Amino acid sequence: MKSKLITVILVLSLFANAYFLLFEQTPVEGEQVQEMQAQINSLERENEILETQISQNNQSLNSYASQLDFYRERVYELENNLQACPAGMEGYASLQAPAVFQSIEPGRSGPFSRQVVTEEGALLNISVEIRSGKGRVLVQTTPLMGVIFQDAANTAVFVAQQETGVSLSGSDVIFSITADHEIPGVDGSSAGALMTLLTVAAINGTELNDSVTLTGTIDAAGNVGAIGGVFEKAEASEAGGKTLFLLPRENSELVIYKLVERRVGGFTIVERVPEIVDAEDYIEDQMDIDVQYVDTIDDVLRYAM
Repeated sequence: MKSKLITVILVLSLFANAYFLLFEQTPVEGEQVQEMQAQINSLERENEILETQISQNNQSLNSYASQLDFYRERVYELENNLQACPAGMEGYASLQAPAVFQSIEPGRSGPFSRQVVTEEGALLNISVEIRSGKGRVLVQTTPLMGVIFQDAANTAVFVAQQETGVSLSGSDVIFSITADHEIPGVDGSSAGALMTLLTVAAINGTELNDSVTLTGTIDAAGNVGAIGGVFEKAEASEAGGKTLFLLPRENSELVIYKLVERRVGGFTIVERVPEIVDAEDYIEDQMDIDVQYVDTIDDVLRYAM
C-alpha cells in the first residue's frame, strides 16, 4: 500500500513539472535578445581595438630591438669623439597626418552595464625642424599624446639618414605634433612613415604637396606597415581637403560590417555580419579622395615628392 502511494505521488510530481515547463515558463523578451546581441557586438568591437593596440605595441618593441645596437654605437661615438662631430645642418618640413582617437563612455542597456567605444578621425599637424645640436631626436606634442611618438620619431630619423646618406649626428631633430583640440588615446606609430617623409624633405630642402597625406608605420628597413582605423583616417583626410591618401598595402583588405536582421521564432535578431572589401575601391567609392598603396618609404617618396 505504501509503495503504491509513493508511486502515485511520483506520477503527480512528473505531471506537475511537465505543466510548468510547457505552460508556465516565462518567454525571453525580444528586447532582451537584442540587448544581448548589442552587448556581443560591442565586445567584438572592443576586441578588435585591443588586437590593433597589441599589434602596434609589438611593432614598437621590434623597432626598438632592431635599433638598439645602432644607437649604442652612436652614443659611444658621440661620447668619445664629441669634438669631431660634423657641423650641424638646418631644415624644416611640415604636413598634416590623419589619426584616430578613441573615447570610452559607460552606458546601460536594460539590465546590462557596458562600455561604449567610439572612434573618430582627425588631422594632426606634424612638423620637423633640423638644427645644429648633439644628435638628439626630440618630440613635443600639444596636447600631450601617446608615448609611441618617440619610438616612431627615432625610427624615422634612422631611416631618413639611410635614405639620404646624410648623418644627423651633429644636429638635433625636433618633431612637433599639434592638434586643434584635445585628442585622447592617440599614439604615434601610425605616423612613422609620414615622419620619415618629413625628415627626408627637411634634409633635402624639398617642399611637400600639402594635398597629400599618408598613414603607416615604419621599420628600420624602410618598410611601411599596417595601421588601424583606415576608414576613419580616410574620412578625416577628405574632410581636411586632401586629394591623395597613401595607405600601406598591408591594409588593402578592409573589413566592413553590415546589419542583417533575421527572425528566430517570434523574435527579430540584428547581427553585424563582416564582409572583406578592397580598401582602395571602397574608400574611393564612398569618398572624393584618391588612394594609392605603398610598401616602402621609396614608394612614399615617389608619390609625395
